[in-house]
Amino acid sequence: MSHPPQIKIPATYMRGGTSKGVFFRLDDLPEAARSPGAARDALLLRVIGSPDPYGKHTDGMGGATSSTSKTVILAKSDSPEHDVDYLFGQVAIDRPHIDWSGNCGNLTAAVGSFALSNGLVDPARIPDNGIATVRIWQVNIQKTIIARVPITDGEVQETGDFELDGVTFPAAEVQVEFMDPADGAGSMFPTGNVVDDLAVPGIGTLQATLINAGIPTIFLRAGDIGYTGTELQEAINSDPKALEMFETIRVHGAVKMGLSEDVTQAGERQHTPKIAFVAEAADYTASSGKAIAAADIDLLVRALSMGKLHHAMMGTAAVAIAAAAAVPGTLVNLAAGGGERDAVRFGHPSGTLRVGAVASQVDGEWRVDKAIMSRSARVLMEGWVRVPGDCF
Repeated sequence: MSHPPQIKIPATYMRGGTSKGVFFRLDDLPEAARSPGAARDALLLRVIGSPDPYGKHTDGMGGATSSTSKTVILAKSDSPEHDVDYLFGQVAIDRPHIDWSGNCGNLTAAVGSFALSNGLVDPARIPDNGIATVRIWQVNIQKTIIARVPITDGEVQETGDFELDGVTFPAAEVQVEFMDPADGAGSMFPTGNVVDDLAVPGIGTLQATLINAGIPTIFLRAGDIGYTGTELQEAINSDPKALEMFETIRVHGAVKMGLSEDVTQAGERQHTPKIAFVAEAADYTASSGKAIAAADIDLLVRALSMGKLHHAMMGTAAVAIAAAAAVPGTLVNLAAGGGERDAVRFGHPSGTLRVGAVASQVDGEWRVDKAIMSRSARVLMEGWVRVPGDCF
């Protein structure tokens, strides 16, 4: 019995923030995978190594976590106001599914670097030395993101002394600006309220802030669900009942936010919304052993991604945190001490992160013009990824 040989596809394996993924130029993909559909999904699933019933991604490029099972497709933008079109796919680990419903804020830092290094930005816009401004069109959520990438001698500067909690080694700082980050065309608060009563069968009625900014996110108070906000991954991810509780709350929140018609549909769309819980600042020890002092942070935040507690913080969820913190009366704002603020530093399982946003009311509705954070990015490997020729 004969089998088709493997094919090789140009690809780059990159870290962006606390995530990593496989990056492709759209034109480098096999023709059948250049358009959305079954062929594209099948190809990218095979690249990552999903679905994997063993949960290890041994036969693919994925890292068997939500932070490391990611794909990115980039193309030179047709818009004169943007340099690159950025499409993100969150790959499920144990089932044949790619979620195209949201962005990855962490990998956005790597998008700017990749675009500069791969001919997707007009050379006239790249300084010999200094900061290159890359104008990104985020295709999933139809939003503009600005990445400010350091350049040395005409090349992307990847090494540096910027330290990011959740990333082992320092690198060059990349500032990322999420313009008008309210998700989609709707209101930043889809229910019209900064705090809602969320009724969840079998659990009760919980107060929640439901926000569309960066990525749709459900914020709860840690104490209302039996937590302190200082938890690390093991405390949540080793507890099946806790994970079931969070998923139950998440799918009911998705329906209340208008993201899904019913809880069944919400369960199939695990990438969005995210669910997080907040608490007032407290001392704790991060997963690295680093001591985090309450005096050095404004609040605690823990967030789940693809059904598990994230080891640090998703970039898009950090945008949601920044936006919610800037609006008086949200659960995030109240946990940070309330009042008006244009930035917060929050504690997450791996350490701390500072994010900024300025909110204002327009015709009675809250909006955020932009949210800002710093990340770093680095090429880990480049060349070709190989997959069986009949996998798509």
